[in-house]
Amino acid sequence: MTQRIFISRKLPDEVIAPLKENYDVKMWDKEDRPIPYEELVKEVKDADALLTTLSENVNKELLTAGNKLKIVANMAVGYDNVDISSAKDLGITITNTPDVLTESTADLAFALLLATARRMIEASEYVKNGDWKSWSPLLLAGHDVHRKTIGIVGMGSIGKVVAKRATGFDMNILYYNRSRKQDAEDELGAKYVDFDELLAQSDFIVCLTPLTEETKDMFTREAFKKMKQTAVFVNASRGPVVNEKDLYDALVSGEIAGAGLDVFVNEPIDADHPLLKLKQVVAMPHIGSATGETRNKMMKLCVENIEAVLSNKKAITPVF
Repeated sequence: MTQRIFISRKLPDEVIAPLKENYDVKMWDKEDRPIPYEELVKEVKDADALLTTLSENVNKELLTAGNKLKIVANMAVGYDNVDISSAKDLGITITNTPDVLTESTADLAFALLLATARRMIEASEYVKNGDWKSWSPLLLAGHDVHRKTIGIVGMGSIGKVVAKRATGFDMNILYYNRSRKQDAEDELGAKYVDFDELLAQSDFIVCLTPLTEETKDMFTREAFKKMKQTAVFVNASRGPVVNEKDLYDALVSGEIAGAGLDVFVNEPIDADHPLLKLKQVVAMPHIGSATGETRNKMMKLCVENIEAVLSNKKAITPVF
């Protein structure tokens, strides 16, 4: 009997063509919206493999409904949308897409830092709205980035590449991580400090930590109060590591200078969200890995993981 694969988002035909040669492939074809959860539960019931994105809630109910399910290939480096414990109990392989998105995500994180520091989005809208009437000495003056201190929270592979980008700006590099990263210290001159010291000393705080029970609400009002009033906060990891109300209050009260955000607690974020009303906030729609080259690599890695597991081989990038 031909094994069946369900793909939860519309992907290019050329990417899934290898799967169609040997498997029965069905794909959600509504490009403009995610698959409803109830529909995904229905589709998983006779699927041998799922290809999902971080938008899908791969919980115990869903995994249990997949009586034949052998693999869930999650198209993201993070997998906080997947119930890993239940997957282990059920013997279902979970894979992610590490490494292939590292450089692109680091580029976006550093771009957010620059855009927020130099008020680039605000300045662009200023011109487009016809508000630019003359030049003045402090018109839209932002903050220098070169030779400042960057504090990286989460010195994984993406964090190391952000640190590498920072060396090109002659920045002093601090980092906080669960464990010391000697290679980052030796190769990039990064200095390990505790969380509070990083908050107090950094001009730019870049959050790249994975979402876990320990990191949820890691950035609260207490954390923002420890930052410099001129500090810029950047989050390119996961939304729930930040208490958004506390961030809003810190920005409005002037406790920090600005925030560059690629991720939010609820995605897509409501257009009426208070953070989006602030000029000192640069907001992106979770596009850290969104280049054509990188997204295609992520898709292909998912396909390769599925092919491996369905042909009784070891997954390429299992998460456990």
